[in-house]
Amino acid sequence: MAPCVASAQVNATSDYLSRMDADRDGRVSPVEYQDWLSYAFDGMDKNGDGTLSAAEQPGGKGRPITRTEHRERLAERFKRQDTNRDGYLSAKELSAPPQ
Repeated sequence: MAPCVASAQVNATSDYLSRMDADRDGRVSPVEYQDWLSYAFDGMDKNGDGTLSAAEQPGGKGRPITRTEHRERLAERFKRQDTNRDGYLSAKELSAPPQ
């Protein structure tokens, strides 16, 4: 399920936090991060089978990628970005360069 605002333009880190933070607690959980960043996967999965075939990927190449694999990759990115290891991303962590 992709957030409706995922395609809306984001101009500042606070925008990312406010749009990703579905429960409005001032921080981004792993699931909120995965949900927000899965909108592109969902948009490319034209047949809705939960797997991006080579034809559905940019350039029409690549091995198939399941939604589960995609979310696992996002979970790893989240862990690297969560520099204080509290299990959430703050605005500061979201604005930091990718780890």
